[in-house]
Amino acid sequence: MSQELEFQNVSVAREANVYFDGKVTSRTLGLPDGSQKTLGVMLPGEYEFGTQAAEEMDISSGELDVLLPDAEDWLKVQGPQVFHVPANASFKLKVHSITNYCCTYLS
Repeated sequence: MSQELEFQNVSVAREANVYFDGKVTSRTLGLPDGSQKTLGVMLPGEYEFGTQAAEEMDISSGELDVLLPDAEDWLKVQGPQVFHVPANASFKLKVHSITNYCCTYLS
């Protein structure tokens, strides 16, 4: 569980990433090593996302259920908690309360 409280020496995209009519938003952070993260918030609702790279989803607060690729059962997630999603996959979320997250793209 990474649970970083702050990031040093990052660049932040001016434009937000906005999904699902504004119910999910994030900002892209560029780290000194060239890697990227997104830092965002999800409002209650049901969502489906696709991945290109593998992702580590670090939920710092909030409550949701996630259906990971090839899983039959929904996993309960309550911040602080982390889950992983493989590359080139899709996953579903049922967000129950306002949820803050940090997504790290893994190589």
